[in-house]
Amino acid sequence: MDEQRLDGPRQRRTVDDALPGFGVLGPVTAWDAGGNTIALKGPRHRSVLARLIVARGRVVPVSRLVDDLWTDPPGDAVGAVRTFVAALRRALEPGRPPRSPARLLVTDGPGYALRTSTDAVDAWRFEGAVAAAGTLPPKEAAVRLEEALGWWRGPAYAEFADQPWARADGRRLTELRLHAVELRAEALLSVGLADRAAADLRAHAAEHPWRENAWRLLALALYRTGRQADALDVLRRARALLAEHLGVDPGPGLRSLEADILHQADHLDRPPENPTGRVWEQVAAAYDRAVAPDARARLESTAGLLRNLAVTGGSGLPAAREHRVAAIAAAEELGDAELTARVIGAYDVPAIWTTLDDPEQAAHVVAAAERTLAALPTPEFPAELEPGGTPIGQEAARARLLATIALESRGTPLARGPQAARQAEEIARRLDDPVLLAFALNGAFMQCFDRTGLAPRRDEIGAELIALSARHALADFEILGHLVRLQARCALGDFTAADRHAAAADALAVRHERPLVGVFTGWYAALRLDATGQAAATEAEAAYRDAAGLLHDAGMPGLAEGLLPLALLCLRLRHALPLRFDQDTNWGPYDPWAHPLLLLDGGHLPEAAEALHATPEPPRGLLQEALWCLTARAALALGDRQVMARAHAALTPAAGELAGAGSGLLTLGPVSAHLTDLATALAGTA
Repeated sequence: MDEQRLDGPRQRRTVDDALPGFGVLGPVTAWDAGGNTIALKGPRHRSVLARLIVARGRVVPVSRLVDDLWTDPPGDAVGAVRTFVAALRRALEPGRPPRSPARLLVTDGPGYALRTSTDAVDAWRFEGAVAAAGTLPPKEAAVRLEEALGWWRGPAYAEFADQPWARADGRRLTELRLHAVELRAEALLSVGLADRAAADLRAHAAEHPWRENAWRLLALALYRTGRQADALDVLRRARALLAEHLGVDPGPGLRSLEADILHQADHLDRPPENPTGRVWEQVAAAYDRAVAPDARARLESTAGLLRNLAVTGGSGLPAAREHRVAAIAAAEELGDAELTARVIGAYDVPAIWTTLDDPEQAAHVVAAAERTLAALPTPEFPAELEPGGTPIGQEAARARLLATIALESRGTPLARGPQAARQAEEIARRLDDPVLLAFALNGAFMQCFDRTGLAPRRDEIGAELIALSARHALADFEILGHLVRLQARCALGDFTAADRHAAAADALAVRHERPLVGVFTGWYAALRLDATGQAAATEAEAAYRDAAGLLHDAGMPGLAEGLLPLALLCLRLRHALPLRFDQDTNWGPYDPWAHPLLLLDGGHLPEAAEALHATPEPPRGLLQEALWCLTARAALALGDRQVMARAHAALTPAAGELAGAGSGLLTLGPVSAHLTDLATALAGTA
């Protein structure tokens, strides 16, 4: 999918969608009605368009355009402007008959004007969305603001931001964006999502340290997550910055908040609104009365309930995994393969992380799925169809079992996983079942790590998931698609696109109450702060520590264990800082790759060489490029040519990626830099 397509059709348009859309929240651009980028030729053409957008429908005289476009206008400047306008008209209205009046870029008296709807320009639409958010309930406001902030692709008017005619509007829009970020944080705080707000605000305050409201909201968010000391530290840091750089004391908002936090004022703890649960209790009681305790329908209902429980976050995910194994065992005891297939396949919980949370449970599920596959009849395809063209359920059940095997064997050397993923996808496409295909694509994503450098392929899978899910209202898989693309665009260094996918995932998560999404977008905010050089290493480290707080009680040990130390190791290596890790640091599954570097940092060369020789190949997952780069760093330091050669061969397919950034969580910088160091060392004298 063309990356630019997201900027057009994914934004809300309501007025005359046949006309082009225009973007100035980033590089100046235009899109046709299908969301495809319109070629606008050179910078002078885009400059004319941007100047007319700044005028907001008012006429700009040709003489003024000449003055704005050139410091020293050429002799034929007026003719050149007319040529630019004519070219813009052809590009924006390609179907307009010759000599018929233009609808968009019109001639009016001494000059030109862009006459289009408010909805057609992203900046104007953004203004409306921010204004509307102020009138909405907090949850709806958060959704609206997440969507609107996702329209930003870079600085307003990007390449023309320093031009006198664009400067004022660009600054106004930038200020409005910062205000929108803080409004979104307030809305998230109002609905009890303080941890998500804190992760966003850490990056926001670091990028804009003179905004007192950013510090105030960050401190409040940290306090509401039970981190009183961190909240006070933020306020003291804000006080020091303001005094040192501006020579002023904090305003009354910061001063009163500091006093309230010190005294643990009651009004700081506003509990989120909670549903009464009365309807739930009544329906559950009615179900208990109506359905016999030994009815098979209870197992199928339980499977669906476990699926919903898994996406609630907190203790819901591990509880769902545990009870899922019990439900599968109960179904197998009944000896009904089709029932067992439905119970296993109903748990189509989208998965984004390539390390299993509980390998033992996953192995039980894979074994049960294989047994059930073997017990199902194997009709030749095309299968008999039910009336109306709906496929007989056995083929769909088979595909769900295969997709389950692909998902539950991720990150393991099981050769069956890739084959199962391919088979599930083939069946889903033959059956033309969008829900089944989304599940199968999740399996395909999880098995798309047979070598490094496959971010473009995963980007394609994410794009198909988004398009498919948006058409068929599959919110969970649409979120998954955005997270997949977030990871892929990070790997490719495209943080502008990753921002859009993070915002889209967050907006869907708030709307559909999917709190676990904030774990990944919160970590992305820290990665972005680190990778783009927007903050010092100390600020980036603080952001990673804040992001790690999102993992507390998230029920994802496969993601959480060892992740923060690994992120800090990568950060400190990139900045050539002392590693400074305690001996009791829990490296989790990443210990084999960290250990040689830690020994080197301590000056223990023989032990480091021994540890390097014992280092296995990285598991096939989202961090394999980063782990290979850690191996490469140790091999370079020790002069181990054999390991250097292995690392060089493994990393070569990923030469265009940022090491580790494909996880959306951390990075070791460009793979190309590591390859250069390896190649230089290998070219030296043996």
